[in-house]
Amino acid sequence: MPVIKAENVVKDYALEGQVVHALRGVDLEFGSGEFAAIAGPSGSGKSTFLHLAGCLDTITGGTMVVGGADAGKMSRRQLALLRRNSIGFIFQAYNLIPVLSVEENVSFPLTLLGLDRKEVKERTARALADVGLADMARRRPKEMSGGQQQRVAIARALVKKPAIILADEPTANLDSTIGREILELMAALNRSEGTTFIFSTHDPMVMDYARRLIKIRDGQVESDEVKK
Repeated sequence: MPVIKAENVVKDYALEGQVVHALRGVDLEFGSGEFAAIAGPSGSGKSTFLHLAGCLDTITGGTMVVGGADAGKMSRRQLALLRRNSIGFIFQAYNLIPVLSVEENVSFPLTLLGLDRKEVKERTARALADVGLADMARRRPKEMSGGQQQRVAIARALVKKPAIILADEPTANLDSTIGREILELMAALNRSEGTTFIFSTHDPMVMDYARRLIKIRDGQVESDEVKK
């Protein structure tokens, strides 16, 4: 069973009295353990698709099934629970909480799951070790480089062991060397944990790393290639 299945997905926005057709009948499926990139120019609809797949926004038409559940038929509470339990997010702006330490930023999703303190501490320590930041647990985000902050964001996404991680332009604010290190890290975690990674990107390096490359333009799928 696919972890994400989009059938004839349409997304329209109202902007200054005009209707913007962000997605125009998109059909896509993603299986467990994929490492896929959705590429396209600005305004192509790639980030819109990720927001719909992550249940951060609602579709205008069609069907979006996430983790076996029809997102279009779920209440706001049900969607929040699905995001909390099954989906991790990595954004280009990191979205870390500046007043919290690295350890507190990473453990925050686990506190929402109601886990006991011992398990929260153990899983947080493991996630930080996985991204090479075990010695920076007490630091604040402002005391870290952009690459280190993105590693914190990856650890935060992974710590609850989600089935799906959605990464929106994760290398956009990083130089090529750090960007490559981040991609190597995510590819290794994908292999070891079996987590499905889906990126939106216009970075050729991300496209090279992806094992499946989907190109989207003007809200429609232009091509869908699984690399050999």
